[in-house]
Amino acid sequence: MRAHYRSPLNAEPVSVDAATLERHGVHFRHLELDPTTYQPILDELKAKSGYGTQDEVQLSKDTANLAAIMKKFDDEHCHADDEIRFVLSGEGVFDIRDGADRMIRVLVEPGDLIVVPRRVNHRFELTEQCAIHCIRLFKDPSGWVPSYRASPPPP
Repeated sequence: MRAHYRSPLNAEPVSVDAATLERHGVHFRHLELDPTTYQPILDELKAKSGYGTQDEVQLSKDTANLAAIMKKFDDEHCHADDEIRFVLSGEGVFDIRDGADRMIRVLVEPGDLIVVPRRVNHRFELTEQCAIHCIRLFKDPSGWVPSYRASPPPP
């Protein structure tokens, strides 16, 4: 896992470990990509936490309207439900706001499972690879509607 406090320009980033992420409610773990092993783990997480819906998203430089799609993720926002992503291929970066209003930058790569807690501000961007394929889990897709930081958080 590569995570650090996002630092100002020309400053050294401060590394963050999994325990620090957990203290901020962000769950992160790496799973094997063997299709026979990761789906049962996702099914267990869905059953345990009440996530009823699963879908897949693929983004790349060839995705139609990629700039417009990424604009929705790039602006800092939160959701009424947790945001759960399991990366199958490619990579991306989550910037997640901590309790002290600092950003923690987390690189997600193939096999990484991240759970950003509900009502925690965050943003997402692709890396220079410009490609990601991930599974998303939802309690209810309507709970995943973004509430941008300029607006009040969802109830």
